[in-house]
Amino acid sequence: MGRDGQSGIYVERLIRGSMDEVWRLTQTPEVHQRWDLRFTEIQYLPKATELEPQRFLYETRIGLGLKVSGTGESVGERLLSDGSASSALKFASNDWKSLVTEGAGYWRYVPVPEGVYFFTWYDYRVRYGWLGKIADRLVFRPLMGWATAWSFDRLRLWVEEGQSPEVSVALAAIHAVARIVIAAIWVWHGLVPKLIFKNIDERLMLTQSGVTVSLLPYFGAGEILFGTVMLLGWRWRALFVLNAVLMVAALAGVSVMSPQYLWNAFNPVTLNLAVIALSIVGYLSEARSPSARWCLRTKQRESEGG
Repeated sequence: MGRDGQSGIYVERLIRGSMDEVWRLTQTPEVHQRWDLRFTEIQYLPKATELEPQRFLYETRIGLGLKVSGTGESVGERLLSDGSASSALKFASNDWKSLVTEGAGYWRYVPVPEGVYFFTWYDYRVRYGWLGKIADRLVFRPLMGWATAWSFDRLRLWVEEGQSPEVSVALAAIHAVARIVIAAIWVWHGLVPKLIFKNIDERLMLTQSGVTVSLLPYFGAGEILFGTVMLLGWRWRALFVLNAVLMVAALAGVSVMSPQYLWNAFNPVTLNLAVIALSIVGYLSEARSPSARWCLRTKQRESEGG
């Protein structure tokens, strides 16, 4: 069990690369901070002798110009006879903005024919008593687990595909914008003109299509549902394809049944083409975006966790 009655945070990812490369990208501070979402800056402190533990400072920006800082110490590194390696550390923070007071964990590197199994386990204590424990259980710990797994997949893309961490985060942002905007468009068009105001144009298009106006609220509910699914199915690439198909079908339907709307000031041609373009952008960017779902989050190599 963890330091506050939790089971700790565990993440495992197979990276199809060499041990030397994975070790370099994870053990070099200026490189580590590029792929690890949990840290904005990592700085090693000088050692008086080689036998001393390696101490370091870390910072994490949390937005609005605020940052959280802390200290850490590598308490052991070892290379085993089977070619695997490990690195243990402990960390602490006196920053009042940090929920974490102190913690410890390890990284393990296990070579296999396919590459390297890279995994971590860590746990920590929190401040602010029972309020801190509730905040940790409900928000902070799940967020840290997700950030660790997302970062591990970001590292994988760097090693396997040569895709830099900066490109990975840009593609993730592009994918997020495309998906959120598409979802917002569906929800807006289902809620505002169909359910709230029951716009005359919406009713006229239904009539011209031979559909009873009484079904308008159901069409609105269906559009809201699709927009919601677009968000809930965050990694479902097929939704972008389905969205593009629905946009083409809707545009074809309006062109045949209600062509007068094609030359209005705000018309389905420009809207549907824009949404189709967003679908293409979202589909392409999602394929190369990091994802926490590809990482194992429960201990599979407990005996090797040292």
